[in-house]
Amino acid sequence: MSYQIPSSAPSLEELARRQQNVITASQLRARGVPSRVVSEHCRRGGPWQRLLPRVYLLQTGTPTPEQRMWAALLYAAQNGREEGRRDGAVITGAAALALYGFAAVPRLPAVTGVQVLVPRQRRLRDVGEVRIQRTARELEAREVHGLACAPVGRAVADALREWTEGGALDSGVLGPRLLRSVLREAVAATGPDGRRACTPAELIAELREAQLVEMPRIRAALDELLAAERQFVLGQLLELAAAEQLPAPLVGPELRMRGGTFVAVPDLYWPQAAVAVEVDSAVRCVSEGEAAWLRAGQHRMEYLGVRVVYLDADRVATEPAAVSEELRQAFLAGGADVVELLCPQD
Repeated sequence: MSYQIPSSAPSLEELARRQQNVITASQLRARGVPSRVVSEHCRRGGPWQRLLPRVYLLQTGTPTPEQRMWAALLYAAQNGREEGRRDGAVITGAAALALYGFAAVPRLPAVTGVQVLVPRQRRLRDVGEVRIQRTARELEAREVHGLACAPVGRAVADALREWTEGGALDSGVLGPRLLRSVLREAVAATGPDGRRACTPAELIAELREAQLVEMPRIRAALDELLAAERQFVLGQLLELAAAEQLPAPLVGPELRMRGGTFVAVPDLYWPQAAVAVEVDSAVRCVSEGEAAWLRAGQHRMEYLGVRVVYLDADRVATEPAAVSEELRQAFLAGGADVVELLCPQD
């Protein structure tokens, strides 16, 4: 039987280095620094300063933007970062987007407020530039420059809600171009593994949770984003089909039964093989009503014998060889017992 000696807590010097010289009262106390010493060091002319309740900066001078972020997070997390916890608090909203490096939002030095997400049961109040936001959902965190941030989709939704409640959308301060840029950057950002940090489906889910989808300006920007995403994915699929020497499929045809009964509008369709391709509905639908309409069409196609190939948009980009083979096999197999369908090209 082996026994692993537990690692000791970091020293005050090591902790200060990790947290950019920002320390909480309990962290100081745990390392043997009495409260009276902290008070003496924070007096006028002393070497330390108080940034927020129970949060101190172990240096003089104006704190850097990163130190302000650390202070906000430590104030809300109650020492969660010291123990490696990620469930105490996360930075979200515009401050998180600045940390992620979004070009559409003000750079980090210009961020005047820090929005921090905490569990609903936490008893905290806004103080200084720190705004506390509570959530009943389990907190998720992404490490950005050593700081715990909300995932990209959640941070975007919280930023848009913050700007909406502040009147930026209604007053025109947040223009359509800036709004579109924020949404584009959200789905364009990639993680360390090369995959998207936020998929369109995740972004829509967060905006829907924040009750922002039905706002006209946000809905218009989202529709434009999804239309561009869908066209890009369809372009990739057409290239893959051409590389497999498959006939050119119809793009977005309206399929009807003889007599005029509407069936569906698939993304791609090979009439000679009765094969349809449907890209993930996340790049086509925003509301549940739209998704239900799309699913109904897919079910009708399958019922009438059409072979329907369902593809995830991200998989088209990350696994092109596998997608190409799937398209080829589907075309060779074709549909079964297909009811005669008409489309505009007939």
